[in-house]
Amino acid sequence: MKLLPSLAVAAALLISTQVHANKELAQKNACLACHAVDKKLVGPAYQDVAKKYAGQADAMAVLTASIQKGSSGKWGAVPMPAQPAMSEADAKALAAWVLGGAK
Repeated sequence: MKLLPSLAVAAALLISTQVHANKELAQKNACLACHAVDKKLVGPAYQDVAKKYAGQADAMAVLTASIQKGSSGKWGAVPMPAQPAMSEADAKALAAWVLGGAK
């Protein structure tokens, strides 16, 4: 019985660390220069991105590709620059964080 509370604490710490790590990843790659969690800057708010892709089966693949290859016309006239140096794993981690509402 003592194992169950320990597992719950470990899981909570892991989730907290992943969220923090993904925000740090966004900062490290200058994503936050154009995006914010809850308001439009140059690019859309992460929460708006999550709403746009909610329920789409290919959301993770589409957003990961947009992060790595860039995109234009999805959110207005300003294009999203490509991040070719970002690893696919990091792009997927950022996409998952954004699709989760950047929480």
